[in-house]
Amino acid sequence: MKAFTLLTTAMVIAGLNTPLQALAADAGRKAEVAQRGAEVMPFSLQSTTHLFTKSANGGSQRVIAKNLSDEVQIRLIRTHLREIQAEFQHGDFSAPDRIHGADMPGLSQLRAAKPGQISIAYRDVDGGGELVFRSASGKLVSALHAWFDAQISDHGADAMDGHMAHHPGMAQPGSE
Repeated sequence: MKAFTLLTTAMVIAGLNTPLQALAADAGRKAEVAQRGAEVMPFSLQSTTHLFTKSANGGSQRVIAKNLSDEVQIRLIRTHLREIQAEFQHGDFSAPDRIHGADMPGLSQLRAAKPGQISIAYRDVDGGGELVFRSASGKLVSALHAWFDAQISDHGADAMDGHMAHHPGMAQPGSE
């Protein structure tokens, strides 16, 4: 009976420690991503919100300044997204690699896409900019969705699923 009590106590303690360890690792990862993001993105991650919205044929990445009158952040967002669009259209996904790591979900499939398999359009939106990704390949759409999910996870409170965003006055992608 004593052995059973010790085993049960050990299992409870292990069970309680596992979530705490996972949270600490998660917080550490987010801090690393934020630090690397500051080296790649010219705008402030804390001053912006990234919205990732999946669609049947791809999805969109919208970056909005939290302060809609912050013209400096808005200009930096728009400049960066235009540069990223050009890089991505040439198969250069080195920016997300530098921020999130080479093993980021979906990234290797996006890199391997042939020219024209993914269309990437940029447009200005109120308070920022948006990239719209489209592909006729189900495999690439799945890769885009995995890539979006990884970014939402890595950026924490500064990123969210666009379908779940409920900011007053914030139009959903494609509604402007």
